[in-house]
Amino acid sequence: MKELTTIAVDLAKSVFEVAVSEVPGRVSLRKRLSRAGLVAFLANHPPSVVLMEACGSAHHWGREIVKMGHEVRLLPPAKSAKYRIGNKTDRTDTDALLEANRNERILPVPVKTIAQQTLASVHRLRVGWMGTRTARLNALRGVMRELGVAIPVGAKVVLPGVADAMARGQIPEDLHPLLQASMAEIRQLEENVKACERTLARIARSIPAAKVLQEVPGIGLLGSTALIPAVGDPNRFRSGRKMSAFFGIVPREHSSGSRRRLGSITKKGNTYVRTLVIHGGRSVLLAAHRRKNPDRLHRWALEVERRQGANRAAVAVANKILRIAWAVWTRGIPYDGSLNSPSPKPSVTNTTTPQSTGAF
Repeated sequence: MKELTTIAVDLAKSVFEVAVSEVPGRVSLRKRLSRAGLVAFLANHPPSVVLMEACGSAHHWGREIVKMGHEVRLLPPAKSAKYRIGNKTDRTDTDALLEANRNERILPVPVKTIAQQTLASVHRLRVGWMGTRTARLNALRGVMRELGVAIPVGAKVVLPGVADAMARGQIPEDLHPLLQASMAEIRQLEENVKACERTLARIARSIPAAKVLQEVPGIGLLGSTALIPAVGDPNRFRSGRKMSAFFGIVPREHSSGSRRRLGSITKKGNTYVRTLVIHGGRSVLLAAHRRKNPDRLHRWALEVERRQGANRAAVAVANKILRIAWAVWTRGIPYDGSLNSPSPKPSVTNTTTPQSTGAF
């Protein structure tokens, strides 16, 4: 069978660098194209393998290029950058993509569907608004502190504390309108965050996989709706440990010969999902302390905490949560803490190929 031509595309806003390779290790054609020019070039080109970095707009282009009959491979930028020779330019970036594609150990990033991209976008907006809210609250605390007003710890007490200080006449009148505007902005940010959570809850009700994942201890609404777009198809992982390693919740190894050294976790992959799952591990530990009759997972979490401390135990539980999530997700069964291992059943992953842009 004839090997497909490989086309490397360096993505940008308006000018795209394209390198065509018909023989591995050799570039036969180079072009610099506009957005319209790139679409026309790929639409008229015979079916090929199109390489792109998994960066901004890559998933959009991946969906569009698949419709043209090409095979799309999104390569992790951190991996392809190691194959760059010389200075960083659009030309050397395409050369690096072509070389990285020859390494079969570099696995491509799955192209997200529109539905998966929507979930990821809601999370991204929520995180941005949460960060802005925290910054505004800290700014108010700083202003109050400079005026001799100490506000206790806790986000919920900041706005009442500022309002009380203004009512008591502790704040100069000239600052009142500005502080009130800042307080109104914080309330609007909080409403935006709640709107994001309502949207996630509405979308999750229509996804069977989300319902299954939310039954796993430590994975709630945020965890399930963040895992689905980040993972895509869980069956691409051979085991739960592989999925846990994908999010960097496995030990870093530095071994040689017969001596094996394991260190702290690798922290590779999606930082946001890893943070949510570790917070979920902390919630499992908290629930384990409160339960009168803890199940097998909670008893194990308490034992790890007794031996290793709360922080290490939270990470260990997060690793366990991801393994359990992979098992129930791929087998399509609800979580049962009394079972040692779930029995195989039909999958409810509901993942689709990039051609189907409306489902998970």
